[in-house]
Amino acid sequence: MDAAEFRKRGKEMVDYIADYLDKIDKRQVFPDVEPGYLRPLIPDCAPQDPESFEDVFKDIEKIIMPGVTHWHSPYFFAYFPAASSFPALLADMLCGGIGCVGFSWAASPACTELETVVMDWLGKMIHLPEEFLAGKDGQGGGVIQGSASEATLVSLLAARTKTIRRVQSENPELTEADIMGRLVAYASDQAHSSVERAALIGGVKIKNVSSDDKFSVCGSALKKVLDEDKASGLIPFFFCATLGTTPSCSFDKLLELGPICNKENIWMHIDAAYAGSAFICPEFRHLLNGVEFADSFNFNPHKWLLVNFDCSAMWVKKRSDLIGAFKLEPLYLQHQHHESGLVTDYRHWQIPLGRRFRSLKLWFVLRMYGVRGLQEHIRKHIRLSHQFEDLVLQDERFEICAEVVLGLVCFRLKGSNELNKELLKSINEAKKIHLVPCHLREKFVLRFAICSRTVESTHVKFAWQHISQLATDLLKAWEQNHHQQ
Repeated sequence: MDAAEFRKRGKEMVDYIADYLDKIDKRQVFPDVEPGYLRPLIPDCAPQDPESFEDVFKDIEKIIMPGVTHWHSPYFFAYFPAASSFPALLADMLCGGIGCVGFSWAASPACTELETVVMDWLGKMIHLPEEFLAGKDGQGGGVIQGSASEATLVSLLAARTKTIRRVQSENPELTEADIMGRLVAYASDQAHSSVERAALIGGVKIKNVSSDDKFSVCGSALKKVLDEDKASGLIPFFFCATLGTTPSCSFDKLLELGPICNKENIWMHIDAAYAGSAFICPEFRHLLNGVEFADSFNFNPHKWLLVNFDCSAMWVKKRSDLIGAFKLEPLYLQHQHHESGLVTDYRHWQIPLGRRFRSLKLWFVLRMYGVRGLQEHIRKHIRLSHQFEDLVLQDERFEICAEVVLGLVCFRLKGSNELNKELLKSINEAKKIHLVPCHLREKFVLRFAICSRTVESTHVKFAWQHISQLATDLLKAWEQNHHQQ
């Protein structure tokens, strides 16, 4: 394919994507395929000779689309939103076109410097304390990771290195292995599984801290487990606080937890993967109060801020803590500016060496929506979640299982877990909308998350009427079965 054909085919692809997104509501939200559907549809080996673009393009609808779950459909209410917008898609095309691998400043100065600046923009939008910003000569700063899981892992590994060095300076006779065996990380029993996975990769113990009746961790619960562990000779070193948990969007109590972590020399990382985007709205910023006690903070613009995957925003108070854990300087990666104080080499802030020019899509979105446009997007989603909550509350057969703060509603039929499993099964088998469940304590609960950029009140009403009708049919069938038994 030469530049002339690329020009022509590129326009066709843009038209195809625009049509796909424009008419996505006409596609069934969840595919009909069974596992292994794709292998029989394509040859066993790659072609020896080139094929035409037309042949490849024809196979998108024939082979790929039948197996796609349409995350951007207004009938997709599962997981959490996956952000997408036209400015972000255009910037991603440019990122692919430039094709740099921005591991150091010299590898592409604009790739590094734009990231530092737009991460400061984003930090100011959510009123992060000054220490988290790079500014002209700050100690902190932001970096774009691939996912919140990576941000948690990077912060845990940095905390591990920092603690080992501190403990060794106090007790020179201890080996690294002695200390490693005693390190403990902590997170809420509601925290995302990626926190446990970070501890697994980091080779340290992790313990759950019990959450309260609102599914939040409070200071007394953390203090209790810390006191027990310290008494038995363990070394607490890391706590991951969650703002907006995956099951119910609950919020750990930062103002109680932060001072404890600071006093005990424990690194506090805040995972606000989904909820963080809402902090750009003044009326939700109070949910971030206590961030001033944290060592690192992360949220995903690729969930709710119209920047398509992957774009996970992470800030640290002291970038030297990250760099201290990950810095290696082989000759082939050095450059003439690498020791000047003005230069950031982001390879020291992350797990992989290579990195894409991800700041372009954040820059495009922040400029083309403006803070006000993004705030309106968040507020609309939250209004729609309260609309769904109201519909649920009007039907006495159902109950709401957690406070609705942002765009997630946890609800269920009053009755057994089996009944609710059957309801979810009938919803997802009908494939008109898509939902996923969670467990809250012993209850099997349905999650209704407002996800799509294009979702409107009509889609929410449709979803509720559909759920309500399926519940009526299910309860009738259950009653008949009950009588027959």
